[in-house]
Amino acid sequence: MALSFKKIATPIAAALIAALALTGCSSIFGGDSTPNEVTIVTHDSAVVTKEVIAEFKKQTGITIKQIKAGDVGAMTNKLILTKDQPIGDLVYGVDNTFAPQVKANEMIDGELEPVDYGNVCFNYDKQWFANHEQQAPTSIKDLTKPEFKGLTVVTNPRTSSPGLAFVAATVAMFGNTGWEQYWRALKANDVKISAAWEDAYFTDFSGSSGKGEYPIVLSYSSSPAFEVRDKGDYAGESQTASILDGCFRQTEYVGVLKNAKNPDAAKKLALFLINDPFQSTIPETMYMYPILSSVELPKAWKEFAPSASNTWGDQLDISANRLDWMSKWSEIIDVN
Repeated sequence: MALSFKKIATPIAAALIAALALTGCSSIFGGDSTPNEVTIVTHDSAVVTKEVIAEFKKQTGITIKQIKAGDVGAMTNKLILTKDQPIGDLVYGVDNTFAPQVKANEMIDGELEPVDYGNVCFNYDKQWFANHEQQAPTSIKDLTKPEFKGLTVVTNPRTSSPGLAFVAATVAMFGNTGWEQYWRALKANDVKISAAWEDAYFTDFSGSSGKGEYPIVLSYSSSPAFEVRDKGDYAGESQTASILDGCFRQTEYVGVLKNAKNPDAAKKLALFLINDPFQSTIPETMYMYPILSSVELPKAWKEFAPSASNTWGDQLDISANRLDWMSKWSEIIDVN
């Protein structure tokens, strides 16, 4: 079945269309002035499938080149350092924890457009807790209790967007002074700090493919839908579940980089990413909700990936507080 390109009407999408028209293109994907390759910079978890790449080339004649530049924090730092001579034409995957840095450095041509969103939440390994005849935590408040000592792995907020999201969630939940006390208690309870989400989830976490030593991991509310087992004690069920008290609402964006070598193609790809067929690939490849509401979610999400009814920290002014938070967090955790 041929893939379709379903247009959506948002102010920024309209602006992208207008900008393309001003460049002399006869349609969104028409014209001869655009070179035939566009470079998109993403974080390591971003997936642009072969089918999507082929469809974009079919519609535009342009080939997508993807550069994976580390976790969101590392990617953002690289883009800031190279903003005068950017390593790509557009960026995808900057989220609402690091977007203020991007905006402050004036490195985006136009605006950041939302592409997907998700809930940063803790997951736990149901099998581990069943085997140890222990009750699983139900809130992030539980993670400092003695019975969960040495069981939790999180990610470094300096380089990881889920890590920074979790710090913001603790500030919102425990207050401007209480969050530091919480982190001291978490450190005393032997929390592990991993550099990136991939390391924490696929290596350290006992409930995923890495079969690590930690049964509690900072991840997403949608992650359990991808841990449904074909056989064993959890056949037809997910081996993991989410802790829905203490989650953070994360939104990821796409934006055309200033000084891009191929801005016309970058605008076309940015518009492509907020429409089908790309939007339909997001749930299965990146554990996130597509911004396009008409996309049908996987059936397993309804049963195993409930969304958090309340989130913490996503309404805070992260831009104004990030440096202060990171300074205090580093003093507590002793990670530079």
